[in-house]
Amino acid sequence: MEPNKVIIAGGGLVGSLAGCYFAKRGWTVEVYEKRPDPRAEANKGSRNHKSINLAISARGLSAVERLGPATYSKVKSITLPMYGRMIHDIDGKTLHGQAYSAKGEYINSIDRGLLNHLLLDQLDDHGKTARNNVKVVFDCILDTCDFKTKTARFRNQVTGEVIETKGDLIVGADGAYSVARRRLQSATRVNIELKYIDHLYCELEMKPKIRSDNSTDFAMQMDHLHIWPRGTFMLIALPNLDKSFTCTLFMPLATFESLKTPEDLSAFFRKYFPDALELFGGEETIAQEYFANPKGDLFYVKCSPHHYKGNGVIVGDAAHCTVPFYAQGMNCGFEDIETLDRLLVEQAKISQGKAAETGDDSDIKTHNLTPEQIEAALIKYSDCRPRDSASMIDLALHNYVEMRNNVNKLSYKLRFMIEKKLSLWFPSYVMPLYSMVSFSKLSYTEATRRWNAQTRAINRLVTVGTEISAICIAASLVCIVSALSRRGYAPFARLNGLRIPKLQEIFNLFRSQ
Repeated sequence: MEPNKVIIAGGGLVGSLAGCYFAKRGWTVEVYEKRPDPRAEANKGSRNHKSINLAISARGLSAVERLGPATYSKVKSITLPMYGRMIHDIDGKTLHGQAYSAKGEYINSIDRGLLNHLLLDQLDDHGKTARNNVKVVFDCILDTCDFKTKTARFRNQVTGEVIETKGDLIVGADGAYSVARRRLQSATRVNIELKYIDHLYCELEMKPKIRSDNSTDFAMQMDHLHIWPRGTFMLIALPNLDKSFTCTLFMPLATFESLKTPEDLSAFFRKYFPDALELFGGEETIAQEYFANPKGDLFYVKCSPHHYKGNGVIVGDAAHCTVPFYAQGMNCGFEDIETLDRLLVEQAKISQGKAAETGDDSDIKTHNLTPEQIEAALIKYSDCRPRDSASMIDLALHNYVEMRNNVNKLSYKLRFMIEKKLSLWFPSYVMPLYSMVSFSKLSYTEATRRWNAQTRAINRLVTVGTEISAICIAASLVCIVSALSRRGYAPFARLNGLRIPKLQEIFNLFRSQ
């Protein structure tokens, strides 16, 4: 019996990971990627300045680990841990750190290009061990696909050759401007929300520091994500293995448009990022990068459902493009693939008479599933992923305000401290939102629900605590004034003989306000 064939549109991070999973499960895999092979000698070292740097956390690492311990070890070897935020104040001199977790947990900076190379190599390796059931074709863009007939047409952007192919499942992993998503709308009713936010981004590179002996070092502390929060805009920096930092400037469109000349940019950086200006290498260096690099749009896409029958499914940015402010875009896309694999494996186990929840499934094959079984898996997939990815996008929008504006506020620092302490004392009941999102596999929807409930409880706790403190202070003042009046202290002598109010009376006074 011929194994099922999957056609994957897109060989980026999510598409290549999907290819690895399907190859591992015994499918015949065809991956079509519109870019040239990034591993080819001619393409090595080239940087995509419209591609925001990445942080991989629990969800992304879980998907990699499920693929296999060897792959997990390789991915971990190209990461740098970031234990918290390092906040740069506007004076250019003051730094203060905010740890992500009271337990020492961390997220990992990772180079997009290196990770894509690794996953493509892994995909090639699967093809070799599976007797060449894997084909990866570069420079091929998806012209169209038909989810009803499970056919797709690709066009080679170099030669003009048209490739038509047919499979048992189409996976659209072709990014934010997905053709597969548009074609899914032709096959079924898809609710879509697409919205641009009034902010853009520009990538900048902070090169390594040169020591006196000509060796290199990081220009800043390398185990933190650096943030310059400035209210309506911000600059961030993530460390790289070559000791550089990939920096991203996020600002409103109007602010970008106001910086027309190198002189404008220099004045802007001297005012808002004085320490960064020096770390970048001076005004001339930052001007060259800023005006040469593109300014990218920021938008999000929510859609539902993510599938059509048992014929096709969209994943990653094709299904839920997000703004990058919770570092969850790739992590959510990787979680898509892990979830899809679990659901297909569940169907394979059922067909084998095994309990879906039990046993090691690392060697389970899904390449002989029937269209009905694939559809059963995809229905469950669309039952959870659209809802969870929409929650992730909402969290990312919220976190942008937190990163660029709130991290320096006393109210945020107080809330942050209370949550961390309560999470240590009552770990079963309290977990900071950042920990739920970045250090757990709790669904984004459940994390949001728990955080909202937690916030209400903490606000009540703070309100009651404030009231009790005010009552105690008021009672103490009354006792002091009464004592002074009885002793004849002039300013309070006329109060002598008055009754001291009872504690319940003071409490009722505050409760009535």
